[in-house]
Amino acid sequence: MTISEKIISAHVGRRVQAGDLVVTPVDGVMATDTTGPLALKAFAEMGGSRVFDPSKCALILDHAVPPPNERIANLHSMLRVFAKEQGMRLFEIGEGICHQVMVEHQYVKPGDIFIGADSHTSTYGALNAFACGVGSTDLAATLMTGKIWMKVPETIKIICHGKLQAGVSAKDLILFLVGQITISGATYQAIEFEGEAFEGMSLASRMTIANMVAEMGGKTGIVNPKGLELEYDFDPIYPDADANYLRVLEFYVADLEAQISIPSSPDNVQNISIVEGLPIDYAFIGTCCNGRLEDLRSAAQILKGKRIKEGVRFLIGPASKSVLLDAMNEGTLQILIEAGASIITPGCGPCVGTHQGVPGNNETVISAANRNFKGRMGNPNSNIYLAAPATVAASALEGKITNPVNVRL
Repeated sequence: MTISEKIISAHVGRRVQAGDLVVTPVDGVMATDTTGPLALKAFAEMGGSRVFDPSKCALILDHAVPPPNERIANLHSMLRVFAKEQGMRLFEIGEGICHQVMVEHQYVKPGDIFIGADSHTSTYGALNAFACGVGSTDLAATLMTGKIWMKVPETIKIICHGKLQAGVSAKDLILFLVGQITISGATYQAIEFEGEAFEGMSLASRMTIANMVAEMGGKTGIVNPKGLELEYDFDPIYPDADANYLRVLEFYVADLEAQISIPSSPDNVQNISIVEGLPIDYAFIGTCCNGRLEDLRSAAQILKGKRIKEGVRFLIGPASKSVLLDAMNEGTLQILIEAGASIITPGCGPCVGTHQGVPGNNETVISAANRNFKGRMGNPNSNIYLAAPATVAASALEGKITNPVNVRL
């Protein structure tokens, strides 16, 4: 069996395989201020009165925080009231981005099945869990029952041979792989990531890998747990040697250079040398893909003792309050601020264009986010390039798209 088949089999109490239809219990459920209000409306319409287990359910205010207008403020109030009535946890403004918060607070662990009303719920596959995003109505039903209906997905195995060279990160690797698979190349399929390139990765880097399975159209993505280190003991779930895969793709990535996604699709990926030197107006590091401490550190390493190019705006959104505090306490945040960065409340706002950091017309943005569709950051007349945090920082420093390996530290 594949990893996905093993996890689902353990939950339904019988052996399943790709293509089977199952109703499976879940270990956790999450909704945000974007999807939560619709989920609660559907919950009421279905006759829901109590969530199945308040300790396994969470609501998170992260997409428009602090609220930019009266309408969103009232939606936040609705979620607070529901959470209090149900006795479940609501993560307040500033606590952080849903996927970072769920991992930090251990709402999801290896071997779990986790359901979130957000497309990047696949991020938890970094933990050797089966996690997928659903719509608000499906989430409402899961809140009521603690179960979800699904088809067991077929699995693509991606094997990456070789260690990434200096200056190349997990974000560069997943951009490359998205370019290979395309945005619809893994629709409703699971992806298993395996090989030397992943074995030495931190949990944060693995989260970046699993996160962008959404940009392949995938149902879920799971990083092989070999080499995974957590602060608690766990029993890793590996695929069987004779597991049945839809496809097995192998890549040699030891010579991979920094990658960049060109407007306006995440799978429009090129070596950075193709666009190096293009002037930028706005640089952004943050999101559920790359707002973690190691990402801020990589930017600080490039910017220490320097100033960003005059005329460039540089915005940083830490993935959580914990990340913000750690970056502050170790001096990373001071380096970034002294270099010219502005720090915003931990949250998703600039990524989706709901709040803070909307670019102007015809501006060129380089972002460590996961999507660059037309209008993604709130303005369809801007141009968004996706890159690793180190590339974003180097580009902010030089005022043009820059390969971080070419910046003197």
